[in-house]
Amino acid sequence: METFENRIDAGRHLAHQLSFLRGADVVVLGLPRGGVPVAAEVAKYLQAPLDVIVVRKLGVPIQPELAMGAIGEEGVRVFDQRIIELARVSTETLREVEFRERTILQDRVRLFRHGRKRVPLHGRTALIVDDGIATGSTARAACTVARELGAAQVIVASPVCSADALHTLSEADQVFCNRTPQNFSAVGIHYLDFRPTSDDEVIEILDAAALRDHDAPLTAPRRGQP
Repeated sequence: METFENRIDAGRHLAHQLSFLRGADVVVLGLPRGGVPVAAEVAKYLQAPLDVIVVRKLGVPIQPELAMGAIGEEGVRVFDQRIIELARVSTETLREVEFRERTILQDRVRLFRHGRKRVPLHGRTALIVDDGIATGSTARAACTVARELGAAQVIVASPVCSADALHTLSEADQVFCNRTPQNFSAVGIHYLDFRPTSDDEVIEILDAAALRDHDAPLTAPRRGQP
């Protein structure tokens, strides 16, 4: 099985598939954390502004990596009823998981957007990028956020996407993936280096993009700085 070297390599491969968007009124939106390094390469190639849409997966309590839904900015909620029923997740448990993840999401929004204005999406093409799509819940939530923010068109792109998830992304106008394996097990096996992306890395990438594009002030501070 062919693998990507790392997220930067994956982003460069994905960027070439999206070359038709070069020169379009597009905003590239990485899904923190792992999707941001991929999105940064796409944004550089397309010469487009880079921003984030903050979403949180709602993992099944006994198997956190399995998404039973996702939440996003603007109060967006997306549920996978099939997974909820198969895992026998109660309404109370679902509510508890959502409350916990909503708290984390709000903290992440403050961390990534502190002192930085959101790149406007109204009337533009929102290109949502992640490092991999397994169930599609977080990508679906991100699409809904982009619609809420006035995007005229929503495109989802990822280096790898499960064949099952590909057919569930009805919230997107178009979906582009370099690889869509039928026997999908995990995103990480498609990368030689799939080490976690830190919050600081995300902030550094956003800082660099803001400096490059002059679309936002370089004011997001490092943690521990005043």
